[in-house]
Amino acid sequence: MSMPDAMPLPGVGEELKQAKEIEDAEKYSFMATVTKAPKKQIQFADDMQEFTKFPTKTGRRSLSRSISQSSTDSYSSAASYTDSSDDEVSPREKQQTNSKGSSNFCVKNIKQAEFGRREIEIAEQDMSALISLRKRAQGEKPLAGAKIVGCTHITAQTAVLIETLCALGAQCRWSACNIYSTQNEVAAALAEAGVAVFAWKGESEDDFWWCIDRCVNMDGWQANMILDDGGDLTHWVYKKYPNVFKKTRGIVEESVTGVHRLYQLSKAGKLCVPAMNVNDSVTKQKFDNLYCCRESILDGLKRTTDVMFGGKQVVVCGYGEVGKGCCAALKALGAIVYITEIDPICALQACMDGFRVVKLNEVIRQVDVVITCTGNKNVVTREHLDRMKNSCIVCNMGHSNTEIDVTSLRTPELTWERVRSQVDHVIWPDGKRVVLLAEGRLLNLSCSTVPTFVLSITATTQALALIELYNAPEGRYKQDVYLLPKKMDEYVASLHLPSFDAHLTELTDDQAKYLGLNKNGPFKPNYYRY
Repeated sequence: MSMPDAMPLPGVGEELKQAKEIEDAEKYSFMATVTKAPKKQIQFADDMQEFTKFPTKTGRRSLSRSISQSSTDSYSSAASYTDSSDDEVSPREKQQTNSKGSSNFCVKNIKQAEFGRREIEIAEQDMSALISLRKRAQGEKPLAGAKIVGCTHITAQTAVLIETLCALGAQCRWSACNIYSTQNEVAAALAEAGVAVFAWKGESEDDFWWCIDRCVNMDGWQANMILDDGGDLTHWVYKKYPNVFKKTRGIVEESVTGVHRLYQLSKAGKLCVPAMNVNDSVTKQKFDNLYCCRESILDGLKRTTDVMFGGKQVVVCGYGEVGKGCCAALKALGAIVYITEIDPICALQACMDGFRVVKLNEVIRQVDVVITCTGNKNVVTREHLDRMKNSCIVCNMGHSNTEIDVTSLRTPELTWERVRSQVDHVIWPDGKRVVLLAEGRLLNLSCSTVPTFVLSITATTQALALIELYNAPEGRYKQDVYLLPKKMDEYVASLHLPSFDAHLTELTDDQAKYLGLNKNGPFKPNYYRY
């Protein structure tokens, strides 16, 4: 039995008919305009007007870090709570006080503290192990009397670490290790809570060192512990305030760059306090370096360029833990990945993982993306940049900003266009452009966020390293660089297992005797590589 045609509601049928006629008329009118127009690229007046705001070849100039107002935007990597009327005034020129009347800080805008507090509270939800450590040790106050000066990325996750250190009895003064990674609202929340924080997103080079100096140089307060990320703070103390080391019990360093500097000082006999190499702790290297980069590399590239990875040719310089994480993510999305390596063992690992190991010169003309993660300098030189294809994306996932020779690009014949926050087009005289992200600085923390949970592992490791060095009896640690004791590495890992409802198997007495182990660990020798 056939069903009758559906009848429109009264009055609606006529309206639909009229709407269809209008739509058809507009469509055919537009088509007629397009087909009759000369065969050239269609340009829109508003868009062209916007494009002309950028520097042209007739107005080339070598641009500094303050290339445009957007280079000092107060956008945090997670969100923006910026008062745009504030942007033109340097935080150094502002007179700001928190609700308690203290002005012992320098941030972008103290009024953002409420938003920053929410960011910190969100981070705490996925940093349960660090919060657990805070609750367990809060009564003992193992850092009572500790005066910690820190120079790290200032994010919501770092704020949880700083507030944990304060809860354990420490006094803290903090600056940023990267001019682009500070979340302004988080810095404001820390300042409101009474932490002497000196940092904002988009600092100049001069601002960067000024902030570090303000943390170290304060009448009536002298640090006795250092937490560094990159070695800049340690370098500044050695250069300007070497007397600080007379009362310093130790340095905790978490980056490959900073650790390299510490080993150089130790080799030269210039390291005058014990130092803890957190970067090579298992719970830092095998988790933060690998899993954090595996997720955040895609986040940073997507937010800045909207690039699609399927079929793209990517070269990753370095196949350490950071490189391994980046390559795993890129390969999973269908990218064709090449590796450059100096180490035959890492190169063999790359080959066994299905990647081609090449020299950068062999593929530089054809690749769509270049990612550095070596910890070295001048990995991508001006010669490489000159030979890149049009629209090649260049970025760095290593801590230091020395891997890409950005300085060589600041010459009169090249034009710089700021197209987004932390995204520059560098244009050659023939019109070729290279997309440079974060001016060669750390991509994930400059242009996006990083997974909170994995940073909980690193932060817990840092906290335990500070507690260990601060409370160690005299003579346990000499003026050298040490790894975190294996037992502490295992303790950090065990604190994070409840998040997965994971249950460890316990050795029987007979099994422990057979393996020659203590039932409670450590379970692996120091040379075990995991």
